[in-house]
Amino acid sequence: MITQTERLIIRPFTEQDCDALFLMNSNPAMLKFIPTPAFVSPEQAVELFHQVIKADYQLHGFGRWAVEHKADKRVIGFCGPKFIPEFNEVELGYRYFPEYWGQGIGVEAALAAVAEFSRLGIEQFIALILEGNIGSERVAQRVGMHWREQNQFMGHKVNIYGRLLSP
Repeated sequence: MITQTERLIIRPFTEQDCDALFLMNSNPAMLKFIPTPAFVSPEQAVELFHQVIKADYQLHGFGRWAVEHKADKRVIGFCGPKFIPEFNEVELGYRYFPEYWGQGIGVEAALAAVAEFSRLGIEQFIALILEGNIGSERVAQRVGMHWREQNQFMGHKVNIYGRLLSP
């Protein structure tokens, strides 16, 4: 486990989470502001786990973390750091199943994740938010991030929010 809150457990993804990864990456509502095509087979989630998530853990010592809802005993999304080579920076990313939107879970998980960043050697981080994703911008602002600039990422306009952690 990485950390926990009153409602959530934040932990590394395991291969047992591939079903949840598939659902996260095939749900149209969850992908509205994600610039990648929807998954069409569960094998894509297994590949994502091994080729991206597990590889990030091994290469950087961190990567996206599973967010498990204690009461529901299920993975409801992800939150956590990911190194973005195109910007040479660490991004705080988050995504949750729609039935958990509007409950403060995004902010709760993001604050808990950010509290672990110093331990991982992360001194500053960004959020890459596709234009129009007001919900994600609100989460970024509520965890102390400030708008930095507009740029391009994966062929889309993104608003970049940033935060420097105090030493």
